[in-house]
Amino acid sequence: MAAKEKQQKKKKGRSTQELVGIKTFTKYGLETNKNELLFYLVAPTNISVLSHMSVEIKIRHLLMVLSALPNIEITCTDSCECFDDNKSYLQQRLSEEQNPKVRKILKKDVDMLDHVQAEMATARQFLFIMRCKGMKPEQVFQTANRTEKIISEQGFEVQRMKKADIKRFLAIYFEASMNGDQMQDIDGESFCYDEEETELSE
Repeated sequence: MAAKEKQQKKKKGRSTQELVGIKTFTKYGLETNKNELLFYLVAPTNISVLSHMSVEIKIRHLLMVLSALPNIEITCTDSCECFDDNKSYLQQRLSEEQNPKVRKILKKDVDMLDHVQAEMATARQFLFIMRCKGMKPEQVFQTANRTEKIISEQGFEVQRMKKADIKRFLAIYFEASMNGDQMQDIDGESFCYDEEETELSE
């Protein structure tokens, strides 16, 4: 019983970072509890303006990438903040609100969110993710370069995401902020001062 209580207490004390499974940023990507992740941002193609044959060629090129990199994962996310939850909440408030003046304000809020979302161009971004399990730094480096080369050779506009890019992606994914690249690596980092620096400033 005591061991069970101890285990529950330990779980309660875990940080958000631990629960998500993220350890730290690495030279090439993101280290998790199980492996290192390499992120590649692939520019989307507007297939609506392509001919049927061109679309088939694009599909064939994607198949070539998947054949050469069978372990690669693909995810599609918003490229900016999504206001769907906010709009749903306001729509619900509209349906419940009886005061015409408050309804007018709520309607303006909904219109404002629609306008902002249109201005921000709610395009999607496509990420290719490669997992590096049990690899040494030099092996990760080789895998990072090889992966980018294979994707690029098939005609896709690709770039390996650096620390700031990954931070921004995570912030949007977890609906935290549009400015994830400016977030501190450690909470409260800006409030910690080196004693020597403090003495010099005084």
